[in-house]
Amino acid sequence: MALFNLGFRIFFLGAGIFSIVSIFMWSAIFHFQLPLTIQTISIFQWHSHEMIYGYTIAVIAGFLLTAVKNWTGVQTLYGKPLILLFSLWAAARLLFMFGTSYLFVAGIFDVLFLVFLVFAVSYPIIKVKQWKQLAILSKLILLMICNILFYLGALNVLENGVFWGIYGGLYLIIGLILTIGRRILPLFIQNGVGYQVKLFNSNWLDIAILLLFIAFSISELFLSSQIVSSYLALVLFVLNAIRLIGWHTLGIWKKSLLWSLYLSFWFICFGFLLFAIGISKFIAIHAFAVGGIGVVTLSMMSRVTLGHTGRDINKAPKAISYAFGILLFSAILRVVMPLLDTQNYVLWIGLSQGLWIIAFLIFTIIYLPMFIKPRVDGQFG
Repeated sequence: MALFNLGFRIFFLGAGIFSIVSIFMWSAIFHFQLPLTIQTISIFQWHSHEMIYGYTIAVIAGFLLTAVKNWTGVQTLYGKPLILLFSLWAAARLLFMFGTSYLFVAGIFDVLFLVFLVFAVSYPIIKVKQWKQLAILSKLILLMICNILFYLGALNVLENGVFWGIYGGLYLIIGLILTIGRRILPLFIQNGVGYQVKLFNSNWLDIAILLLFIAFSISELFLSSQIVSSYLALVLFVLNAIRLIGWHTLGIWKKSLLWSLYLSFWFICFGFLLFAIGISKFIAIHAFAVGGIGVVTLSMMSRVTLGHTGRDINKAPKAISYAFGILLFSAILRVVMPLLDTQNYVLWIGLSQGLWIIAFLIFTIIYLPMFIKPRVDGQFG
């Protein structure tokens, strides 16, 4: 079985399965009061933590363990070391399904997982002195620190630890998506539409977005200034919209692996607009989380798996386009409909949760054979 030949295989499979189980549990808790032992943190913080440090970090792990091998030419974890790394992640997820009953032990597994992941990613980068990847590596280290802060808060050691852990993790992931997205989305579009196109890119725009997003994150985490955050979010909306308009070409709408990524970045952009307007911070966060992180990760897992199993990335399984559409509809129900119809807020959440589960179920079923079977071109990986 090729499941442990390269990081994307086991971690993408784990992320897909965990996403289904976690949202199913969250739906049962939210709608049907499924009993779960929760102390020192709220049930909402439990859900947030597991979607950030459970689901999303698994996708990041699978992506980086695969991408770093490509970037550096140095073999990343496979075989028994990869099994060990995945087992640490899986143990923490399993323990967290019992709420906070085994919080301390779960924290040990979770932190060890991130420590070893940082080492596994940084070793090839440092070995070949590829310093341009330090921006990505630094975000991974900060994610580890934020998760430590969460556990310190949950264990009543650090007063604001839970808040910093959850929101710091969320904004770091959005920052990581914006950083990697600037590198790959225009390239994917130019190489994938099937015709010559020159997309608009601007270094000053990239730098401005990066600096303003750092300022926005600091404001949200430490200043708690609604006015400052709103103005920063408004400028971030405008600048990201300009960049996305410059990346548009009609050919993306013929390729599901392109329009899904493109629309996910618009959802992040929409999240900044919602922050600027100040209607509901939690709805804005779910624009980031469901429409942004959810769709980005599902699309990237689909693309990376095709490419690194020797398949044609321009010939994605037809059913996966339905999964993208279903997940985008899930985001609309979770973000847009509550703005239009507050009376049925709980209904929109329930429908959104159901569609999320369906989308990831489609992905997991379709891609399972690709994860467990060797590459079709006979290469190792």
